Amino acid sequence: MITGIENYDAIIIGFGKAGKTLGGALAAAGKQVALVEESERMYGGTCINVACIPTKALVERSRRSALQGGTFEEKAERYAQAVARKEELTGMLRGKNYHKLADAPGATVIDGHASFVDSHHVAVEKDGTSTVYEADLVFINTGSRPFMPNTPGLELGAHVYVSETLLDLAELPHRMVIIGGGYIGVEFASMYADFGADVSIIQGGDRFLPREDAQVAQTVLESLEARGVHVLRSTKVTAVSDGEAQAVVSISDADGERTLEADAVLVATGRRPNVEGLGLEAAGVALTDRGAVEVDEHLLTSQPNIYAMGDVVGGLQFTYISLDDFRIVRSALLGDGARTTANRGAVPYSVFVRPPFSRVGLTEDEARDKGFNVKVGTLPAAAIPKAHVLEEPTGMLKAVIDADTDLILGAHLFCAESHELINTVKLAMDAKIPYTTLRVAIYTHPTMSEGFNDLFAAVK
Repeated sequence: MITGIENYDAIIIGFGKAGKTLGGALAAAGKQVALVEESERMYGGTCINVACIPTKALVERSRRSALQGGTFEEKAERYAQAVARKEELTGMLRGKNYHKLADAPGATVIDGHASFVDSHHVAVEKDGTSTVYEADLVFINTGSRPFMPNTPGLELGAHVYVSETLLDLAELPHRMVIIGGGYIGVEFASMYADFGADVSIIQGGDRFLPREDAQVAQTVLESLEARGVHVLRSTKVTAVSDGEAQAVVSISDADGERTLEADAVLVATGRRPNVEGLGLEAAGVALTDRGAVEVDEHLLTSQPNIYAMGDVVGGLQFTYISLDDFRIVRSALLGDGARTTANRGAVPYSVFVRPPFSRVGLTEDEARDKGFNVKVGTLPAAAIPKAHVLEEPTGMLKAVIDADTDLILGAHLFCAESHELINTVKLAMDAKIPYTTLRVAIYTHPTMSEGFNDLFAAVK
């Protein structure tokens, strides 16, 4: 049945980073705001519940466990403790995020599944009852979900997981097969190998991390293999059988067909915008060819009163991009509209293997293809004293420079604390600070950042 219509100034669908932050900003500006969230376990969004925060909490515990060593049983106990601690952490953050918005004057959190009736009306269904809400402005912030390939027998089961469900596995698997050699797959491979699992990555392509600088990607690959991770390239998964004792993964490569047994199979083949069941056609909201919500540089959809933010618009799937989406929408609604997707500047990212790999800007090949006169500097991570203090001397740093202007075109850092270092490079790129300034800058000691002295001194 359908009950009466309730009115708000704004309705936000999804409790992700952009949605929750925008909800607070609009409420503070005197608007009556309703935020609709389908799952009580997703207050605060993907990042704090099933992605960035829980995975990084486990990555940190896995790093400590690798340094401790011990038997598989001892590692399994530390893993179980790490999962329990992860649950405590996400639970605490989930509650804080809920109350930060729900307790704000002018903001209301509504539980249930939202779908458009038309461009100004949203129906929310829960427990068989549907309530219709009306608003001048509507915001889509529903995120993304794991993609499952159409492989015979491949479906979630007793031994088959996606990243979100694997995070709840309390028992450390002896053997793990990861389908997909992208960033999620590589990060989980590193983490579970550090916890003590025997990990195999299966990827269809021949080149490891094909979007990254080839020299740095090869160094990451060698580091993983040195820690026991098996990377099977140019290999196709033909079928998966999820039995009572373990899963059996059938694969095919140049040598023929064979099978791998695994206590856990992680499907890490990418994510897709979460648009199913939203009724976007009823609202007249257009999608891109890749199934994302189509938006302009102000994140406005094909409807003049509907915006979309975060992973659902496709593109870079990072929580800090979602936060910047909030800034863009806030600028459009409460500011001068100057902030857009076109003036974000350089966007850094990190992959939390061990040590972490971070990148901003162009690779050497990309820079040359764009016609730049390129200079390059490289530095082994072992040349930085702090890397030895942290017991992480593995890796390399690489800088790509425009030889005509001395501006930084890109940086690729596979080293301890690279996720912190990369932000300094991003600031330098956005501010158009030449690499020579970082080359002679004074850094505290011992730190990883002082490696910039030697990295940029090596540019030629």
